[in-house]
Amino acid sequence: MSVESSSTEPSAEPSGEPSGSPYEWYQRAQELLAAGNSDAAAQLLEYLLAAEPGSRSVLEAYARAVFDARRYDAAVVAFGELLEVAPDDDYAHYGMGMSLWRKQEFIQARDHLSMAFVMRPDRPEYGKALSQVKATLRARIADQLPLNGPIAGVSNINSYGVDES
Repeated sequence: MSVESSSTEPSAEPSGEPSGSPYEWYQRAQELLAAGNSDAAAQLLEYLLAAEPGSRSVLEAYARAVFDARRYDAAVVAFGELLEVAPDDDYAHYGMGMSLWRKQEFIQARDHLSMAFVMRPDRPEYGKALSQVKATLRARIADQLPLNGPIAGVSNINSYGVDES
């Protein structure tokens, strides 16, 4: 294996732009996403978006990369741009719903996840996410809590047991 192929970061030319063609950037970004290196993929895809701003596939890959990198504000913007170009894209609605869910914007998340599920009821992940958001909303209504945002006075413990409040 060569040193270049084992790197997880895109190589850059002296100008700061990645080496290779836009097609190679896209292929490398896909490899980075598959390997779990979403931050590097997002960085590479930002160059590609500047080079090819109208590409749906690049915008979708970028939205996925920033979501996977836990940059949910950027994911909402990217999935929103994708929905402007392709309002009938079920995956864009799903991604938007998942991003909004992570931002604790449950009502909007429910709406986008509902749209994705109606468009593609055969996708089990769409139905599962929609059910979970609806359950969150029902629980908040039952406990007379705000329907969106964090609950005051409750710490935000992540899956590692770390308070992220």
